[in-house]
Amino acid sequence: MSAVAIKGWCPGALRPMQSGDGLVVRIRPRGGRLDGAQAAGIADLAGQYGNGLIDLTSRANLQIRGVEDCGHLPLLDGLTRLGLLDPDPETEARRNVLVTPFWTGGDETCALVAELELTLAGASLELPTKFGFAIDDGRERVLAGASADVRIERDADGRLLVRADGEKFGRYVTRSEAVQVALALAEWFVASGGADGDRRRMAAHLAAGARLPDTLRGDAEPAPRAAGPRPGLYARDAMVGFAFGQVPHGTLRRLAAGAQALRLTPWRMLLAEGMREMPHDTDLITRADDPALRAIACSGAPRCREAHADTRALASVLAPHVPADARLHVSGCTKGCAHAGPATITLVATREGFDLVRNGSTRDLPVMHGLSGASIVADPALLVRDR
Repeated sequence: MSAVAIKGWCPGALRPMQSGDGLVVRIRPRGGRLDGAQAAGIADLAGQYGNGLIDLTSRANLQIRGVEDCGHLPLLDGLTRLGLLDPDPETEARRNVLVTPFWTGGDETCALVAELELTLAGASLELPTKFGFAIDDGRERVLAGASADVRIERDADGRLLVRADGEKFGRYVTRSEAVQVALALAEWFVASGGADGDRRRMAAHLAAGARLPDTLRGDAEPAPRAAGPRPGLYARDAMVGFAFGQVPHGTLRRLAAGAQALRLTPWRMLLAEGMREMPHDTDLITRADDPALRAIACSGAPRCREAHADTRALASVLAPHVPADARLHVSGCTKGCAHAGPATITLVATREGFDLVRNGSTRDLPVMHGLSGASIVADPALLVRDR
């Protein structure tokens, strides 16, 4: 294992983060959904006050990049008019909720999300900034691989359950109990010391020996895990992706004009409501076999001050050489902001070049050190050699 200091925090709109290309302003859409006017408004604000680039994050948020200090307050005014701003940074930070994008108007997802967000807004919990909730209440769990600490799910028969991340089983709940039990898990996490030290996540807290009280334990087995969603048509909606999750503001505006609304996902894709045909735009990924889907890369240098290389330029060149069943992660440093988990191939930029990790994360032991970007491009087969 390579030692790495956990630095930084998750930015918000009210508490942005300084990066190499200006302020990063994160927007957390309520219910994981933007109506057409909100999506178009964000596109216009990104063009007016940012550098025109919008990130889709693994927490189903949006980030406007390149905002100057003098543009932050006018940007907040615009977000207020769109109904996208919280009353204070603490409320904003607690409202960290992932939502399955595959809900329908007749199910309970929207009501669960609204109740959870309202409950969190009124809570006094001091949760770590990365601590989050997931509402994954379909007959298959599409958010199983996404980061969350408390999960509202269903079993194979459709019964609701609440589960702590890291536990195999959850507790059966009625609809009226679900949000309160989810909040009780978060309260236990804080009271039992989970928010202290370096771990600060539910699964790590449980793995270190913390034991849930009997009132929060159960024998409810969650529904099967779904295959990872890909671009394509889903019922009457269209799922579209973006290379490295970055959306030019003009592309977002055009997409908003053709959709009833946009649902955010943790896969750096958007589900466009009401689209019965795949849209055509050069900045969209619309094919499930697009090589760009095989590569993950953080913003990299010079956009990030801590990155040691231009990650996206390298990942773009290497993506077509990655096997269809593999995943390449190029990280500008050992933090692994774009992807915290393991990948088939992980390249970690250092001052001495790239370290190569196989079937691991940025924090695992490399099998090769000090590779130059040019040498990897010249011989991309080394990525999968001895795979």
